[in-house]
Amino acid sequence: MEAAHRLKDARVARGYASAAEAAEAFGWNRNTYASNENGNAPYSFRSARRYGEAFGVSAAWLYEGLGTPESDVAEAPMEATERLVPIVGRVGADPEGVVLLATGQAPGDLAPIPPGGTSRAVALQVVGHSMTGLADNGGLIYFEDQRTPPSEDMLGHVVVVEIDTEEVLVKRLLRGSRKGRYDLESVVGPVRRDCKVRWAAHITAIVPPYQARRIIRSTAA
Repeated sequence: MEAAHRLKDARVARGYASAAEAAEAFGWNRNTYASNENGNAPYSFRSARRYGEAFGVSAAWLYEGLGTPESDVAEAPMEATERLVPIVGRVGADPEGVVLLATGQAPGDLAPIPPGGTSRAVALQVVGHSMTGLADNGGLIYFEDQRTPPSEDMLGHVVVVEIDTEEVLVKRLLRGSRKGRYDLESVVGPVRRDCKVRWAAHITAIVPPYQARRIIRSTAA
């Protein structure tokens, strides 16, 4: 309920007289937002980021009560110790050690923003040994959750991508055989040829396992 109370306080401070008024102003589902604010449906860290940007407060304060409500919600770089961001998935190999996938992780795991990161930063936790040489088991891979098409400066680099099969992968991005298609090279395993990429994001930081264990914060009950 404390998180719900903070959300209500942020909404009132922003000048919205009711939950319905705020939901309408920002295009949110009225029932969902009202349930988040009255405590009937706890909100995720991702929702806290969205609400924080709307109301001009820190997502970490909304979600956990960390720090103060004040925050700079612009996309300027922030110090790593100022904010926490969600670990949005686990990245590793399938049973055959071929395909690197990101799969959903239990909500509540957070990590500090890396140096140079913005409010859009998120992290993946490495599971298994298929990425040795890039990131070891238990480490963290950060990227900016910007959901934009691949850019020329990503070619030849290991990036995070989503392809049209709805898989999220960590792969080296290479030109495909025709315009709009890309080859995706694995750390291990074969190259995926001529993939249609929905979005791609640069890896902004990799944290080794020892340090990752020290900085990951779990808010699960």
